[in-house]
Amino acid sequence: MMNYPLFEVTNLHSYYGDSHILQGINLEIYSGEIVVLVGRQGAGKTTLLLSLMGIHPLQQGKIILNGVELSGLPSWKIAQQGVGLVPENRRIFPDLTVEENLEVAAESKRINENLSQAYTDFPELKALRFQRARNLSGGQQQMLTIARTLIRDPKLILMDEPTEGLAPVLIQRIQQVIQHLKNRGKTVLITGQNITFALDLASTVYILDTGIIQWKGSIQMLNSNPNLLWNYLGIKEK
Repeated sequence: MMNYPLFEVTNLHSYYGDSHILQGINLEIYSGEIVVLVGRQGAGKTTLLLSLMGIHPLQQGKIILNGVELSGLPSWKIAQQGVGLVPENRRIFPDLTVEENLEVAAESKRINENLSQAYTDFPELKALRFQRARNLSGGQQQMLTIARTLIRDPKLILMDEPTEGLAPVLIQRIQQVIQHLKNRGKTVLITGQNITFALDLASTVYILDTGIIQWKGSIQMLNSNPNLLWNYLGIKEK
């Protein structure tokens, strides 16, 4: 692991109209880490990921990936620099097939190689590659969303509530996917309220409440202080 962060966010502020949603966010993510950002509904988790991706504008703050400043860049340039977003609402193309959805995201010169890797990572999608995306189950659509994000091999993967609304068996499958990414040395920032799913994967945890990072520490530190989960999330120790 490098001795400086792969991804660094400093004093990030973001608004919706007059509402000050994100209030001085600071994050550090090192290469190969699985970092989890937890918080109640409305804490600002989705706004933070959209701001990091350049979809929601910043009013103040600095975002740096691998020494390159991303602050103020449009989302497509941030993606080119190596940030990939798995959005909460999936945003697949419903009238395209599974394979067409993947081809849209693939590099034009490496489509066959990209598809091969996607189907290796998600064999269930290979069997569905000619199905229209609108006909997939919620879990299958989530797999497609993750596969489409990974197809360009981003340096940093942002996942917004990746198990929201999924059945337990599908949550377990998503967990396997993220564990596989961890084993491959990928760097992932996950937001979520499904605390068991998230904390089983995390090396570092941030607690976000009312737009402010209230706590940061290792999973070991969090486990030794279960009152944190109760105080900020209303979750009792497992």
